[in-house]
Amino acid sequence: MDVIVTGRRCSINDDTREVVARRLEDSISKLRDRVIRTEVEFTAQDAKGDPSSAVRCEITLRAKGPVVRASASAEEKMLAFDKALDRLRAQLRRAADRRKNRRGLRVQDLPVAETQAPAEEPEPERRQVAGLTVEGDGPLVVREKTFETPPLTLAQALDEMELVGHDFFLFQDAATGQPSVVYRRKAYNYGVIHIDVK
Repeated sequence: MDVIVTGRRCSINDDTREVVARRLEDSISKLRDRVIRTEVEFTAQDAKGDPSSAVRCEITLRAKGPVVRASASAEEKMLAFDKALDRLRAQLRRAADRRKNRRGLRVQDLPVAETQAPAEEPEPERRQVAGLTVEGDGPLVVREKTFETPPLTLAQALDEMELVGHDFFLFQDAATGQPSVVYRRKAYNYGVIHIDVK
């Protein structure tokens, strides 16, 4: 497993690189065969009176399956790394627990959020802002991402959501071909929204 340690707006010495690599290999030894590369990025941030967020650490596990990512902030590099590593372990543990408890997962087992057809609204005002067309009061889109992904089953989408550490996950349902979103509710409950494109 390759461990790549980088710094943005800060320098990383060889001792820190060795400690990070050793602790990662100890922590995720069970995944050593599946993980291709582990990226650890430290970013010095402008804390402005809040020293607890002076350094941000983001750990990304890249494997043949889904990407696993966790991040945390602290006043020092190794404290931020410890917090991020704890979050990474918790995400992996939650994903493993969910797979154990939900082996026979079926779509009808999960609550599906009901949607109503929106009422017709008047045409919003359109204006140009920094080369973009903005409708109404905004919001202004400041970041846009495009990902390629194959259609997934509901169980696969839940696994990927847990491993990335997000509260929701957008996917194309392998069974129906519909765009769908799975989201986290309280405790270990989940909801699913299916979009019927007409």
